[in-house]
Amino acid sequence: MSKLEIKDLKVQVQTDDGPIEILKGVTLTIDDGETHAIMGPNGSGKSTLAYSIAGHPRYQITGGTVTLDGEDVLQMSVDERARAGLFLAMQYPVEVPGVSVANFLRTAKTAIDGEAPKLRTWVKDVNGVLERMNLDPTFSQRSVNEGFSGGEKKRHEIAQLDLLDPKVAVLDETDSGLDIDALKVVADGVNRFREREGKGVLLITHYTRILRYIKPDHVHVFVAGKVAESGGPELADELEANGYDRFLKAAAV
Repeated sequence: MSKLEIKDLKVQVQTDDGPIEILKGVTLTIDDGETHAIMGPNGSGKSTLAYSIAGHPRYQITGGTVTLDGEDVLQMSVDERARAGLFLAMQYPVEVPGVSVANFLRTAKTAIDGEAPKLRTWVKDVNGVLERMNLDPTFSQRSVNEGFSGGEKKRHEIAQLDLLDPKVAVLDETDSGLDIDALKVVADGVNRFREREGKGVLLITHYTRILRYIKPDHVHVFVAGKVAESGGPELADELEANGYDRFLKAAAV
């Protein structure tokens, strides 16, 4: 079982001109077995929500709460959030020169579980995940994200999701920069995760194309740091047809 509850979350960032409020009171609940899609124009606060949940130091929480299964996420360090069951797939995964994918994955799994996985079964698990993500077994010997194509970076993120097996996955524009083949592989990986018992997904995207492969239970429109409207998959269809114009006009009033 898993439940991520976000209540009236307010977040600001510091700039040369002083603090700027990005999130202005966001409330969402992701129950286990649910997939929530967040859509919105550039600058609406979608990625800020993802990084605030994960504990990025740039974002200052000024109000509201975030709990995972009743535990106060905002009082946890970044690594404690990961051990509690939160996972963030970043829009722009960073390079880690000199650290192989194999070492990175085993170190992460050890940190999450509190003990190292058995080497024989772990190698089999890693190779199986790489195969499912259309990645060659030699991929595990490459430095993390160094020289990776956009598709390789995103497929590596979903390989991490598969192996680390969190409670809730926050996927920040996982479809960004993917061709249609890579998009299908990534979507299949997310769907395999969703099929496991007690999992939740918060999927942040600009476009509806990934929602053809990952079917959301709920869709939320973000505008100006708030949830402007929530609905079912039909709301994504409306956005595909008409864009964000009516929401932007309403926010400007």
